[in-house]
Amino acid sequence: MDFNSILIGSDNAPALVDYYTKVLGEPGMVMGPYTSWKIGSGYITIAPHSEVHGRNTMPGRFIWNIETKDVAGQFEKMKAAGAIVITAPYEFEGQPGSSIATLADPDGNYFQLLSPMDM
Repeated sequence: MDFNSILIGSDNAPALVDYYTKVLGEPGMVMGPYTSWKIGSGYITIAPHSEVHGRNTMPGRFIWNIETKDVAGQFEKMKAAGAIVITAPYEFEGQPGSSIATLADPDGNYFQLLSPMDM
């Protein structure tokens, strides 16, 4: 198997598309109501969804991650572009030299920047 993508459904998809365009750059695909950005080998897609209404009331339930060797640099770039900061970069406990930062989108969904990890 190979991980392909995540879909973030919203009743305000145009606002999320505007937000992620500022934070991630121009989308790689727009097909009808679906807008996608390729990050590594996977995609994040934003689209309207009839069963999603309002802000995420449990943003920690599902958090998606972007791995980068430059967490601090990407964090500053995203913050300058208007990313919603939840937690500035910090080091994982017991993992010297690691870094993680948590951000959110306008619907309250969390995503994180994190250092590459050897699994």
